[in-house]
Amino acid sequence: MKTIVILSDTHGFRRGIDEIEHLFAENDMVIHLGDTSADGNYIRTKFPAKTIVINGNCDLPALGDDEKVIEVENIKIFACHGHKFSVKTTLAKLAARAKELGCAVALYGHTHRARADIIDGVTLINPGAGSRYGERSYLYLVVSGDKFTYKTVSIG
Repeated sequence: MKTIVILSDTHGFRRGIDEIEHLFAENDMVIHLGDTSADGNYIRTKFPAKTIVINGNCDLPALGDDEKVIEVENIKIFACHGHKFSVKTTLAKLAARAKELGCAVALYGHTHRARADIIDGVTLINPGAGSRYGERSYLYLVVSGDKFTYKTVSIG
């Protein structure tokens, strides 16, 4: 069993990251889905072996990957920021890309709104925003073998 904390759209709000830093130590992996990748890099400096950083549309310089397939136990996870897949208007493009890559889960941010959907057999999950721009939240994902479960958790 592996546990993962997923953040997105922290937009330089380091105090908010520090508030949940204890979770990074307690879990197997941390994924930051962009905006800003410098925040993801801030986490990565403290937890280098377990942090994955994805670039968003506000990330100059870009300090992570634009998209990444992550294999956790028997589950393939597609991670991206979402802006290149027009997630503010449709999730179909994101679902198609994840399915094309053989992924059961697609993680994305960009909208600053936590939500989960299933499209064409792919579970698409947005952790919401870790910044002051909207209700602050993160995603807790647990993978065990070929099964997974998740929960969006409010911060503060």
